[in-house]
Amino acid sequence: MAQVPSTNNNPSVWMQRPAPISGCPAGLEYLTQLDCLLLNQKVSKLEAITGRERNNKYAISNSQGNQIYFAAEETSGCMRSLCGAQRGFQIYLLDNDNQKVMKVSRDLKVCAGSPWFAGCCDCCAHEVTVEAPIGTVVGYVKQKGAFGKSPYEIMDENQEPVLKIKGPRFIFDGALCPCDSEFKLLTLDGTNQVGSLSKVYSGFAKEMFTVADNFSIKFPADLSVKTKATLIGALFLIDFTYFEGKKK
Repeated sequence: MAQVPSTNNNPSVWMQRPAPISGCPAGLEYLTQLDCLLLNQKVSKLEAITGRERNNKYAISNSQGNQIYFAAEETSGCMRSLCGAQRGFQIYLLDNDNQKVMKVSRDLKVCAGSPWFAGCCDCCAHEVTVEAPIGTVVGYVKQKGAFGKSPYEIMDENQEPVLKIKGPRFIFDGALCPCDSEFKLLTLDGTNQVGSLSKVYSGFAKEMFTVADNFSIKFPADLSVKTKATLIGALFLIDFTYFEGKKK
């Protein structure tokens, strides 16, 4: 079972939890105050030494660096070894009381991934489901068909589209590419950018010797808290699709 790391090994300052808010899923109250999230993938020393895939872990913070959640993947070693970045996964978000407040999951789809075929049928499109609290769906993220621009739709709990994500045509990533990779958060008609999901350059050493990355999510402060939570799921999907399988 995933647990928040011991404070002896984790000096992060946690954001004070807001009071319960009517209509807001328990544990998501933090998100009501924010317009930006920072995600820092934790470096696995064992993975760096052995090259064997480990479950991903992320610290999720506000723009001041105060931690909000700890995210931990729970996937079997067999799934990680055989399927790599294409694997199905379950990622749980825990608060500082070690309570699971959110779940992001993706089923294994052997044929999924290519933006050329994602629009043809559901079996060719990656999709994540976001639950908060666990057992209650608050949103979905689904890959859509396109020619190299990696679009995704952000959908509500009724699978109605609310926003879309458009990625760059080309992604330049790695230790020798000191630039960010931005995926634009757009209105449904695609005319207005309202935010972004970005992979942030982590520095030469981290980019060279690990597969641990830094990310940011920017969105309107008045966006629905359920949609904000779904954007975290979208970020995990983008990480697994474009950055998780990269070779150092």
